[in-house]
Amino acid sequence: MPDLAPADAADQELPNRLPVVDSSAEAKSHGSDCDSNGSTTTTQAKGSTEVGSYFVSNYPPFSQWTKDAVPAALDALNGNPPSGAIDPSVPLGLYIHIPFCRKRCKFCYFRVYTKQNAKTVRGYVDSLEAEFAKLENTPGVQGRELEFAYFGGGTPSYLSSKQLRSMRDKLQTHLNWETAREVTFECEPGTLNEEKVKTLKEIGVTRLSLGVENFDDTILEVNGRAHLTPEVYQAWEWIKAADFPQVNVDLIAGMIGETDENWRRNLEEVAKLDPDNVTVYQMELPHNTIISKEIKELGVDSPIADWDTKRRWMDETIDFLAGYGYVPSSGNEFVKNRETDRFVYRDSLWRGADLLATGVSSFGHFQGVHYQNLDRIEEYQAAVEAGEWPINRALVPSEHQQLIREFVLQLKEGRVHVRPFQEKFGVDLREEFAEPLQNQTEAGYLNVEGDEIVLTRKGLLQTDSLLPEYFEEQFKRVRYT
Repeated sequence: MPDLAPADAADQELPNRLPVVDSSAEAKSHGSDCDSNGSTTTTQAKGSTEVGSYFVSNYPPFSQWTKDAVPAALDALNGNPPSGAIDPSVPLGLYIHIPFCRKRCKFCYFRVYTKQNAKTVRGYVDSLEAEFAKLENTPGVQGRELEFAYFGGGTPSYLSSKQLRSMRDKLQTHLNWETAREVTFECEPGTLNEEKVKTLKEIGVTRLSLGVENFDDTILEVNGRAHLTPEVYQAWEWIKAADFPQVNVDLIAGMIGETDENWRRNLEEVAKLDPDNVTVYQMELPHNTIISKEIKELGVDSPIADWDTKRRWMDETIDFLAGYGYVPSSGNEFVKNRETDRFVYRDSLWRGADLLATGVSSFGHFQGVHYQNLDRIEEYQAAVEAGEWPINRALVPSEHQQLIREFVLQLKEGRVHVRPFQEKFGVDLREEFAEPLQNQTEAGYLNVEGDEIVLTRKGLLQTDSLLPEYFEEQFKRVRYT
């Protein structure tokens, strides 16, 4: 999953009612997950995963981005950023949103469209090309090479081999990712075949991410996943034969129906696959998921594993994967080799890289301005076909807000070095955040070790719950999206 801004899912249907579970003995949500209004809290209560919990992927919160700031984003793209001049030393990346899926997962909060035909896909790729062409001729982009690219969704692998080649041919004439250090492509196992996997290698994918999520067919079905386990094993044979430089496998801890026995089996099965990277997400409930809508509209209890359980599973995951040579590279990512198994997209974004947003609902950051594209496909396509920028909202963060953003995101890696922040922002993190650092040190979440801030195992298991304590006061209790 990319760090994509959530989209409104209110227009989606609600297939298959949720099972009713009894969580009456559970207390309020643990850590600093969102309350029922989506605002961040800093409680120490433990219990069920309630609607509003979220994965921190940006700062200030998306809810603070506005249409009023869109001109600032346009100015930046046109070579007039808030700083006064484009800084070409900032790494440049590209995000391409492919919003098509076979089914909408019940926990999904991204902008997706299901069961679309070839004509719709072709029209969308044409719109992407129009947006790419506009970016190609933009002063802020001209002359700069891409260092990384990310195809996210939705399900990018929903496209056929022919459609993928056509997309490559159309888009690379404008923004070429062939020289990028990393090109990541998200895949759903059931959409793959041998030819398509070979095509992905052919169009330049260097890091393939396979959304396995779980190895139990019943759990996959009740959570709305389109694929089943046999498709995972078949896809894996093709993927290994294609010999991508890096392959990542996603799992989700806390899906509806998850048990201790099932989680152990998930770890055993992923270890057998032996991918380069393993990403484990602890299930959350942003407002615009099918599960969240069911909870709010039907009054059912949360069917998602409570936070204590998910964090216990993550704790077990760290120990289990260590036995197979994996080490944590963040609170939810594990790698075999820290030197070679790099996630350039994540590492660059969390250090202030530029990211060109392309496609419906995608978000970017360019020369000191956050922005997000229009979040409905009809509006997005109409804008680019008219030669207009499809930007919906934006925000110009202050230098202090940029500091907070980079610090809280890098803290998710488990270790933050003070010196780069002193060099970039002229600020000593140990002084700037003395109070929250002291609070979290006393609570056993982290330690300040010389010029490094290091999460403990306890902190690594619930990093996102710690981050709002570093937010500015006015953003600690606002809706995140």
